[in-house]
Amino acid sequence: MGTTQLESVPEPKYWHLKTVISEALDSDFAVGEILPNERDLAARFGVARATLRQALEQLELEGRLQRRRGVGTTVAPPRVGVDVSTTQHTWPGVTEETWQSVDCAVAVAPPAVARLLDIEPDEQVHIVRRLRATHGQPVAAELLYVPSGSVPELGASGAAATGPARARGVLCELQRLALDGQDRAVELGSARADDAKELDRLPGAPVLVVTTRYLSEGRTAAVSVATYRADTCRLTFGDSGDLVMAS
Repeated sequence: MGTTQLESVPEPKYWHLKTVISEALDSDFAVGEILPNERDLAARFGVARATLRQALEQLELEGRLQRRRGVGTTVAPPRVGVDVSTTQHTWPGVTEETWQSVDCAVAVAPPAVARLLDIEPDEQVHIVRRLRATHGQPVAAELLYVPSGSVPELGASGAAATGPARARGVLCELQRLALDGQDRAVELGSARADDAKELDRLPGAPVLVVTTRYLSEGRTAAVSVATYRADTCRLTFGDSGDLVMAS
């Protein structure tokens, strides 16, 4: 990679270092190749490890690097394209080739979700857990919150309320409603321990959190909170204003 003069650069050292490393990734490393450890890289560039770590974190956020458990920091493949456009206008579970139902439970929703659903803070809801993969790679983990009022045939009892079969049952009942529309919000976040494990990331890794409200008969019938890997997915907005994932 070579060394570089950083002291005279007016921009932050880590930002200039990020550019230098990015150029080296293009010329000296292959996709999937493991980078030297932080101590060796810091010595090579003549910077403090804290500065190096800032540069590596930024490159990870930009999708150039991946940190993998038991492996280290590797050169990331190109970001994959995953369509989450609202033009699909379908309930969750209609296109099962993209999402896999993993589990279902009956529990109290987080306060922020309860407010979106306009339910009491202590009201229990069906919580469906699903995973999304592209080319065999996990790219998103979703928690879908469905109040009992949206799926009255299932009731609110926690009995027999677990497992993939129960999750599919909730989705099937939800699809009986007329879908009036969807709205979405996107924010950058950090992977929680459970999301990190499912997505093969380290806790605290950058993620994109996509929150979707499904509207039916003038109310919010369900809320989805999907956590996407920021290192493999990129969000863009099309001419129609719909939210899409693109490579």
